[in-house]
Amino acid sequence: METNIHLKIDNTILLSLKRDSVEFSKDLLYCTALVLYKKNKLSLGKAVELAGFSRMDFVHKLQLEGETIFDYDLPYLEETSESLNRIKQKMKDT
Repeated sequence: METNIHLKIDNTILLSLKRDSVEFSKDLLYCTALVLYKKNKLSLGKAVELAGFSRMDFVHKLQLEGETIFDYDLPYLEETSESLNRIKQKMKDT
């Protein structure tokens, strides 16, 4: 199921940006996806879906713009590292 959203954009804005309505719509979807991803409102996968990009194209665009792709905090990384160490130890023990 999809929802259509209609926006009125003055043509002078499109002229200022040197974009047609299709290009502007794509830019708007990408920018919206990026902001929601950066605010942790959307996962990377859902941001990709909203932007209408392939996962690789979206990640590549983030890299080109110097955006953080994965932004984990230190406690999460430490917990993940500890979990991996436990798994590695169990594999050695078997």
